[in-house]
Amino acid sequence: MSGNSKLLISDFNVGRSNEVQIGTGEGVFFVLKDGRRVIDGSNTGASLGHRHPDMVAAVKAAAEEPVVNDGWYWPGREAAIDELIETAFGGDATLVGAVRFALSGGEANDLALSLAQALTGRAPLVTRERAYHGINGLAREMTVQPHWHGGLSSTDGGVRPAARLADVRQLPMPRGARIKGAEEDLPAHELRATAVELMKDSAAVIVDYTQGGIYHSPEFQDTVADAARETGTLWIADEVVTGFGRTGSWFGFEGGERRPDIITLGKPLAGGAAPAGAVLLSQRVAEMLDHERWQTFSTFRGHPVMIAAMRAHLKVHARDDLVGHIRELDAVFAAGLAEIAERHPSVTRVDGRGAHWTVELEGPDWRGWRADVAEAPLASRVANRALDAGALIGTSGEQTSLFLAPPFIVEEPEVRQLLDALDQGLALADEELEESKVTSG
Repeated sequence: MSGNSKLLISDFNVGRSNEVQIGTGEGVFFVLKDGRRVIDGSNTGASLGHRHPDMVAAVKAAAEEPVVNDGWYWPGREAAIDELIETAFGGDATLVGAVRFALSGGEANDLALSLAQALTGRAPLVTRERAYHGINGLAREMTVQPHWHGGLSSTDGGVRPAARLADVRQLPMPRGARIKGAEEDLPAHELRATAVELMKDSAAVIVDYTQGGIYHSPEFQDTVADAARETGTLWIADEVVTGFGRTGSWFGFEGGERRPDIITLGKPLAGGAAPAGAVLLSQRVAEMLDHERWQTFSTFRGHPVMIAAMRAHLKVHARDDLVGHIRELDAVFAAGLAEIAERHPSVTRVDGRGAHWTVELEGPDWRGWRADVAEAPLASRVANRALDAGALIGTSGEQTSLFLAPPFIVEEPEVRQLLDALDQGLALADEELEESKVTSG
């Protein structure tokens, strides 16, 4: 805790969060309490930005609905599932045989992982290096970024990690990068052999598509999926960030040929208008439950407000072709970030897809995380300068990583404004890199 505030906050940009107070939002912009209007540049939950008229109308109308808990049938949920399958999955019922709603992506991952354990009778779970899957139950166990595992960090006592409660195994993370900093990946046959060894007695392998700034190839996904099928392990596609078009396709798994046993959704599911999550079982997995009851009741899952927001979001997506829009913006981001990477020696890696990009800076990597530090980390200082230039950019809590993830409705001029603010922020990192060379020399 800091100052007189009684609010426990997990600061994204350590060192200045108390000074950045949101007043309101308009489209892709935040209006700060001090009156500044800045681009919302790192908000994976606000897929339709702020105060979108369709979302506001849907939520207002939903206030007239009954408060129906997860234990009662309500036609609105059934209608929402039908619309989800038709709009987001092109009517392919083999991909979605059953749905259970959740309160968040993290809860959806926890539910999916525990179901996999029950269905397979196995306990071990597999993820990849640098993964983030949430902070609930088994999802927290699969989050192997140290700064998001519920631990404590002190200026005088180092890091005190929270205890591990599950047998979690880590696949090697992919090391590619579209713009800068690509390293050689493990050959497919070696990845396959490693995956089979880790999965031979595992309940599930969960794969995400952006977390930790890792955007893997279709080949990586399909190799892992093949190993899962060989070992009887259930493959969970964590689409909490990438679902609904964040990277230029409806879902991240569409880049490869294999299709998941279970899909988890979160952040953009309800267009940012309500907390939301969902576990989508393939038809094959749903049939495993034909004579089983999966008893995991929760009071507010599938709340009428969340359902109304989800249905409104689906309609906006279809009407405005937001997936196609993001696919077009991919080229704008890629070209702009390539120029930025070439111009700034402090930038060591740039990777991303669609409207989700990661920029990594010279300095300690994610394994050396500290939260309570005497001076704000480099990434936070860069973000602070970018804020002065007109964009609020997040660091995801890491010392040298920044990520860009504006709302889906962002337009090209606003993308260029966001990149210009990043460019100005990175000048600070260049200055500090040059100073360190002079000092060490």
